[in-house]
Amino acid sequence: MQRFLILILLFMTLFEAQCQTIPSTEVAQQAFKQHSTYKEPAIQNRRFKHQDIVPLLEKLKQHPLFEVEVVGKSVEERDLYLVKAGTGEIKVMLWSQMHGDESTATMALFDLFNFLQQSDQLDPVRQQILQNLTLYIVPMLNPDGAEQFKRRNALQLDLNRDALRLQSPEAQLLKSLRDSLNPEFGFNLHDQSRHYTVGTTSKPATISFLAPAFDHAQTVNTVRDRAMRTIVGMNEALQQLIPGQVAKYSDEHEPRAFGDNIQKWGTSVILIESGGYQDDPEKQLIRQLNFASIVSALHLIAENGYTNYALEDYYRIPENERYLYDVVVRNVRYEDNNMNILLDFGIIRDEVPSPNDKGFYHRSSVQEIGDMSVFYGYEDIDGKGLTLVPGKVYSKPFKSIAALTPERTRELLLDGYTTVRVEKLSSANITPSDLPLNVTALNSKINHTLRLEGGANFVLKGADGKVKYAIVNGFVYNLQGDKPALFHGLVL
Repeated sequence: MQRFLILILLFMTLFEAQCQTIPSTEVAQQAFKQHSTYKEPAIQNRRFKHQDIVPLLEKLKQHPLFEVEVVGKSVEERDLYLVKAGTGEIKVMLWSQMHGDESTATMALFDLFNFLQQSDQLDPVRQQILQNLTLYIVPMLNPDGAEQFKRRNALQLDLNRDALRLQSPEAQLLKSLRDSLNPEFGFNLHDQSRHYTVGTTSKPATISFLAPAFDHAQTVNTVRDRAMRTIVGMNEALQQLIPGQVAKYSDEHEPRAFGDNIQKWGTSVILIESGGYQDDPEKQLIRQLNFASIVSALHLIAENGYTNYALEDYYRIPENERYLYDVVVRNVRYEDNNMNILLDFGIIRDEVPSPNDKGFYHRSSVQEIGDMSVFYGYEDIDGKGLTLVPGKVYSKPFKSIAALTPERTRELLLDGYTTVRVEKLSSANITPSDLPLNVTALNSKINHTLRLEGGANFVLKGADGKVKYAIVNGFVYNLQGDKPALFHGLVL
């Protein structure tokens, strides 16, 4: 019997040692690989609302692993939830969607809730997190902003600039939670523009980090040091998944921001920003990366693994720059003021709220003209040998949208038309995603000439005078191939 007990103790010792030596890179890789088993199926796109997550949180109350409570109200009286999990001595607070239109990490947090409930080969990591940490999670701090998918709250205040005055109930709650819980670590979870790049490279800054400075001198004390070393470990892990696509915000101090102040108040703050990734408009792959990154970070904290990383490596992470456009068209000729010039131009696609099934439509505009050799595009078109011509408006009106068949649309584009007129046009009956061309009323005046801040509606013609590319509302159609899946005009 004594020998049997010794064997059990030896096995437990080896098991605990194994738990403490799993590299963060391996944790991130496994969490990323198995994400589909934890992904919350009720959330499939970015524009969910408070009412969509309340049933998930209420269900979470029934699980013995979690404590879920309403800890406050938003300006418009929506419940603000706090989820607690784990029994460890190290307190970690995570808050997401401080800005209502920054929802990627919120999705990842619901995946984290599912991860903590399950049992699989990641059990050593899961148990280490739950035994060594106590997690306090606010999954949606700005539900009023989320309702309209806008940055600010119902008072039109940026919550991340309300850390000093505390005029918003949401900001007051975050401050009171920080003060009452006094967590050792805090995760400030955001989204950033998809047009940020890793330094001056062509790679999007898919994930960006920051250990916010608590003063203008960017002093590094013990509190900030912990955050910086943890970020170095998180960066190492993510480099295995998205090599060259991790960046860092400038360490410049922002005295009104929560991250900077919470760092000052004694909590090691790690800012995570979700940027862009090719062909991931709903940020589902970035959601997966967020999940893997958060799990690996919690594992690092649970085993004090961040102490193994060098502080100087934090400063080696390239900073965010802005060198990306949605579309860059290069080396085209253009007639302007009786001059034939060579130029490039860059297009940005903005999302405009709409009551359609997606909740938005795209409105594109030209945001740069000239030499764009230092810039890049998610879609990059070499127009060498081609001439840019403003799109034409077809004068004969169509009776209905239904007349714009794929065959007829293609004929119009090949003839240089990017806009058509429709009798008795009612924008209430159509959505932009239905439109293969811009659609306008009978008497409207349309100008598709190339200009800054103007719409992006052109054709590119070859030396033979034939149209090779059509650009409608900033979407590019190579007429030598199939129509792209994402291609629509506007109701003008």
